[in-house]
Amino acid sequence: MNPETAMRAALAQARRASGRCFPNPAVGAVVFRGDRILGRGFTQPPGGPHAELVALERAARRHGARALRGATVAVTLEPCCHFGRTPPCTDALRAAGVARVLVGHLDPHPLVAGGGVRALHRAGIEVQLGVLEAACRVQHRGFLSRILRGRPFVTLKLAASLDGRIATARGESRWITGAAARAVVHRLRAQTDAVLVGSGTALADDPALTARRGARVVQRPARVVVDSRLRVPPRAKLFARDGAQRLVLCTMDAPATRRRPIEATGAQLLPFRARRGKVPLRSALERLAAEGLGTLLVEGGGGLAAALLAEGLVDEVLWFTAPKLLGGDAHPALAALAVARLDDAPAFAISRVRRIGADLLIEAHPRARGARS
Repeated sequence: MNPETAMRAALAQARRASGRCFPNPAVGAVVFRGDRILGRGFTQPPGGPHAELVALERAARRHGARALRGATVAVTLEPCCHFGRTPPCTDALRAAGVARVLVGHLDPHPLVAGGGVRALHRAGIEVQLGVLEAACRVQHRGFLSRILRGRPFVTLKLAASLDGRIATARGESRWITGAAARAVVHRLRAQTDAVLVGSGTALADDPALTARRGARVVQRPARVVVDSRLRVPPRAKLFARDGAQRLVLCTMDAPATRRRPIEATGAQLLPFRARRGKVPLRSALERLAAEGLGTLLVEGGGGLAAALLAEGLVDEVLWFTAPKLLGGDAHPALAALAVARLDDAPAFAISRVRRIGADLLIEAHPRARGARS
């Protein structure tokens, strides 16, 4: 099996861990000999084993420990070399007797940062670094953003009509897009660490923010609401006690009489010094990273979306467009951006356009402000 084929198998495992193991990165690993995969694994929730150990243990159970000696392991991220909640993965690889390790890319965490590769070399294990590195970095983009930039990787999801409206003049918004597009959004939720909404969306739609397949809940990402004055009542669905982490970004000026009922639900309040009466978003994202959140899916509303765009805090836009026209009296997808010159507008490069049922999905990433297409 060539290194790229093995790493694609490891990436398929890593995707199974996405949104399920923060603050750890969603890593995948496979153990193979020749063209035969002996074991597969992905990072388990915090406190559980890392991908390499899962793959090694599964391979040993199915084929015996002797089959691991001289085998190759492909892993999407540099193996850890320090004691945390679990022992070092480099120790497990050495003890198993593997001959070679294929690594997607180095781990920038200060406790690793090349130390894992050095530990493998000292153990006499051959290391091939940078196998499908670009794809592995995309898989670990939340972890990389949290470690290197101190904030989560932010994906802004918008669903609007052809004329960029998200609700009728009377406020009706369900459903602008079709069932196929909504199914894609639920898959996105299942793969993200947290979903973020503004208080306006929480009050208007009372979203559960769970990931569902049909009527069945398949994943409960952390739920985050920006609610400067704590207007969202404690009975809201996003405060449901269902095992998901619930975080409320508010200001220090939020009334104490509103704090206590929210805290009684078990939600965690994260207060900030107000900036023009609002939660300072950059500081808020840094705090979410400190809580271990690496990927953040923003689902509304227009004011929150515009504020994140204006501060350059959006890393990816997923814009669902429905073949409908709602008119100028309907609610816009974005609040005012106060763009005076075209060169000052947040600019994006479209990386992919695809049809989702009757709707279109445009995927775009930021370009440098003022850059020409």
